[in-house]
Amino acid sequence: MFTHKLLSPEGILVLEPDAQLEAADFEGLAREIDPYIAEHGELPGVMIHAKALPGWVNLEAVLAHLRFIESHHHNIRRLAVVSDSRLLTELPKIVGHLVHAEVKHFAESAYEDALQWLGKAAIPAEQ
Repeated sequence: MFTHKLLSPEGILVLEPDAQLEAADFEGLAREIDPYIAEHGELPGVMIHAKALPGWVNLEAVLAHLRFIESHHHNIRRLAVVSDSRLLTELPKIVGHLVHAEVKHFAESAYEDALQWLGKAAIPAEQ
């Protein structure tokens, strides 16, 4: 499970996983961001802000996560991973080769720097 908020008009999605992820999490997320992508053509930035990787409740959740990534990664310019978790620190090195987005890690203390970096990819409000 995660909380999420879409910062508009910047087009920055902030994801904060706080428990094992479920398939319904990704279905709900798609319902929220798909209209933004349809209107603007893309989602300039996504931030994953997590203390640790929570994992998934079952295989169905893993598959839903993979389907979500496959159907959305071409519409995302930048992905910031904000965490001090050892595993999440390494995530950009792995994911960066698999997705369209530019991926960068930020320490927990650099949350605002990550938002600023994502904001540089944002679509201007007047468009």
